[in-house]
Amino acid sequence: MTASAIVMMIVAIVVVWGGLALAIHNLSRTTREEPDEVHRDL
Repeated sequence: MTASAIVMMIVAIVVVWGGLALAIHNLSRTTREEPDEVHRDL
């Protein structure tokens, strides 16, 4: 593999895993308030 291919692979890995880490961090940071009663119309 050439040096440019390795650099592009590293950039792609950082983008994918960084996005996953940010998404997990964002989901764990926000707290959802559960409603007392849930009414579902079917």
